[in-house]
Amino acid sequence: MTDAPMSPDDEFPSFDDAELLADLTSEMSRLRPLDDSDAIAAVDSVDVQEAEGAFEHDVATLLAERDSFKDIALRLQADFDNYRKRVATQQVDEVQRATGKFAEALLPVLDACEAAFLQHPAEVEPIFNLMLGQLKKLGLETMDLHERTFDPNLAEAVMHEAGDSGEPVVSEVLRSGYTWNGRVLRAAMVKVRG
Repeated sequence: MTDAPMSPDDEFPSFDDAELLADLTSEMSRLRPLDDSDAIAAVDSVDVQEAEGAFEHDVATLLAERDSFKDIALRLQADFDNYRKRVATQQVDEVQRATGKFAEALLPVLDACEAAFLQHPAEVEPIFNLMLGQLKKLGLETMDLHERTFDPNLAEAVMHEAGDSGEPVVSEVLRSGYTWNGRVLRAAMVKVRG
C-alpha cells in the first residue's frame, strides 16, 4: 500500500446497496421483537414494589393535605359566619343606642309637654299625643307604675308616706319614666306608700 493522500471519496468506503441490504436483513433476522412477558420480566420486581409504595405514600400524603385544607376552609367559613353575625348584631346595637340617645335628648321636651298638658289639656293634647305616638313606633314606652309594687330598677322613690305594713306601692308618679326597646331609658320619680 502506498501512503498516497486520500481523496474525499476515499474517506468512506463505497458499499453496494444490495450488499448493505443483505447485511441489514441478516441482522434483523437475528434480533427478535420483545413481547409483553419479556418486558415485564425485564423490570425488577423490587423496583415495582418500591414504585407502588411511593405511589401509595404520595396518595396518602395528598389525601391528608386535602383533608387539612378542607378543615381549614370549614373553620374559616365558620369564623366568617360568626364575624358576619357579630357585626350585624353590633350594627343593630349601635343603631338602638344612637336612637336611644336621641329619645333621651327628647325627654325634657316630653316633660315640658306633659306639664303643659296638665295645665292646658285641650291645647297641648294633639301635639303631645303625636310626639308620644311617633316615639312609640321607634320603641319608646311610658312606664305605668301607679298603684304597682315599687321596683327600684324602674323608679326612684323621692317621697314616702305611711301605709299598711305590706310591700311598698307607688302611690303617685311625680315624673314619668320611659323604656326604650325594653331597656329603662329613664327611671320614674315616684311617691311610695308603705
